Amino acid sequence: MKLLAPSILSADFWRLGEQIMACVEGGADIIHFDVMDGHFVPNITFGPVLLESIKKHCPLPLDAHLMIENPERYIPDFIKAGADMVSVHIENTPHVHRVIELIKKLGAKAGIVINPGTSLSLLEEILHYVDFVLLMSVNPGFGGQRFIERSLQRIRSLRAMVDSINPNILIEVDGGIKEDNILKVSRVGANILVVGSGVFSAQDIEAQTRKLKNMLISSEAL
Repeated sequence: MKLLAPSILSADFWRLGEQIMACVEGGADIIHFDVMDGHFVPNITFGPVLLESIKKHCPLPLDAHLMIENPERYIPDFIKAGADMVSVHIENTPHVHRVIELIKKLGAKAGIVINPGTSLSLLEEILHYVDFVLLMSVNPGFGGQRFIERSLQRIRSLRAMVDSINPNILIEVDGGIKEDNILKVSRVGANILVVGSGVFSAQDIEAQTRKLKNMLISSEAL
């Protein structure tokens, strides 16, 4: 399963609805929301009000990546607003099992996120409970960063861990994925590929989305 998830962090917010629908028409599978609070990461983005507005018009699943302190306080708001997938960082969630169970209880798919400098070994126990793992291939906080090449080996290692503990888990990768490396990321084990500027910087967003999706479809056939 290879799914394309455009991240609206890189969109033009003056034309946000139009650009999201271009992604839909181009064959995107998921719309990704990078939620930042200016504390856990050095940036502030958007909250559940925006997600709720988009949910009314967008037919695709909405994926809320919570880069925020005390995410358990806000999880109910995001799921009530329409988030189909919610992920929290293992680095700032001390009671991670409780938080994952909360997400599931409220009806969303539950994910755990891990930063580039964090050992994959910390995921071993929580892999028994989550629906997906989001591996960051840049340091979280800003869009448009360069892909960290070491991430390819980390994806391979994570794929092996997932296959041995809970093969139903999907691996999502976010950060610096573009046309020139999306197939590399896919082939080492990623299921969900988050693309920001690699979609939204294109003159024709619908055509670029379709091109990337077709590349992923072709990679599945290999």
